[in-house]
Amino acid sequence: MARSHRLFDLMQALRRHRRTVSGGALARELGVSLRTIRRDVATLQDMGADIEGEPGVGYILRPGFLLPPLSFTEEEIQALVIGAQWVSRQTDDTLALAVTNALAKINAVLPPDMRSALDDDTIYVGHPLKGPMPLNLSDIRRALREQRKLRIALSIEHAPVDEQVVWPIKLGFIENKRFIAAWCELDSQFRVIGMDDIASAEVLAERYPRNRRQLVKEWRAQEVRPCNSQDDVC
Repeated sequence: MARSHRLFDLMQALRRHRRTVSGGALARELGVSLRTIRRDVATLQDMGADIEGEPGVGYILRPGFLLPPLSFTEEEIQALVIGAQWVSRQTDDTLALAVTNALAKINAVLPPDMRSALDDDTIYVGHPLKGPMPLNLSDIRRALREQRKLRIALSIEHAPVDEQVVWPIKLGFIENKRFIAAWCELDSQFRVIGMDDIASAEVLAERYPRNRRQLVKEWRAQEVRPCNSQDDVC
């Protein structure tokens, strides 16, 4: 393996580890010797990479440093194309445009002999059965990013109750259905709410007080039942 590719792989490995990782673990992951890891870390540090740590302690990469771009492999390009197809067909128009722009930027830096891989048609990603939704997915994603509350009302056939305020913590795509994981203020419980079951929805200006990532951890730690019966109030 060329040393430039090895340095790139080491950077990628350090990015994957958000906490300190030992040189031995990096050596096993990359299939090189511990001595090579130590030498390559020193090289990256000389190039400006903010890598903290030392032999015998471990290493952690601080954000903000990028190596010059290297060519993608054909499988990496295929993975990007498949992912782009899924995003453009399963999410909203804003993300579809974003992923199209991202592929255009990738195409601009690929060598000519690799650009044909972007037109790969060996794998097909289907279109979901799209029905009317009370809230645009881009608005839901904004509510998640900004930790804003949602005011929703469920379809009458599922839960004939007044509007409820929930704290959206995650947007899910399972097969052809879309779900929101949320904390419900009314009964202080987590719910998984099918978008098809929502009759109306509104993003509120008010932000919820808890940290979204912490709420996700708490949600994953317990069994969550779907909000799809008349006994559910959320």
